[in-house]
Amino acid sequence: MIRKIIHIDENKCNGCGLCANACHEGAIEMINGKAKLISDEYCDGLGDCLPECPTGAISMIEREAKDYNEELVQKKMKEHKTEEKPLPCGCPGTAAKLIQRTPLKISTVPKNETRVSTNNESELRQWPVQLNLINTKAPYLNNADLLVAADCTAYAYANFHRDFIKDHITVIGCPKLDDNKYYEEKLAEILKLNNIKSITVVRMEVPCCGGIVASVKNAMLKSGIIVPYKEVIISTDGNIN
Repeated sequence: MIRKIIHIDENKCNGCGLCANACHEGAIEMINGKAKLISDEYCDGLGDCLPECPTGAISMIEREAKDYNEELVQKKMKEHKTEEKPLPCGCPGTAAKLIQRTPLKISTVPKNETRVSTNNESELRQWPVQLNLINTKAPYLNNADLLVAADCTAYAYANFHRDFIKDHITVIGCPKLDDNKYYEEKLAEILKLNNIKSITVVRMEVPCCGGIVASVKNAMLKSGIIVPYKEVIISTDGNIN
């Protein structure tokens, strides 16, 4: 039958692997550093992978293709190992690591001397930070105070590291451009697999940013694990509402 299905231009593909992560049906795999549609039957034609491609290598076309086979997809998902693998391109995005921070020494300033602080050190405690790339079994998630932040908040609020990232494990996402349902599922898995102590959500005041709040709350309901929760709203001029 003729139906909508994705097309991948290998010449444009840079091997980043974001489309493979975004495809919930497992229709795309990284083979020899390039994204490949492994079977027509795995592709539902909805195009979740399209917004993820940074080079425009993926498009939606109509052609003769086998029907989408949900039963086959479910079987593939069950067989798929839950352990996330590094991307074949060598991108460090999925290489989970804890970042050790050495506390700064406080020096004594003479009473008659004024000194301006130049401390702009990062408070980030782990890598990666993008929720799409987070390994739900990463050791740093266990017993963590989790910060779930909309992308724009760190750009809008000047002291984001000091006031929010400090002493937290940070995950970020864009509730307007990303798949909030996928975020919900991933956060629910993080809650199930780790003893999360608390969740702080930082979002912008714009309406579309409410999606990240819904993802977190629905994840708690879905997992049946309710933890202390705090929500902070940042205005577009960079203040806390």
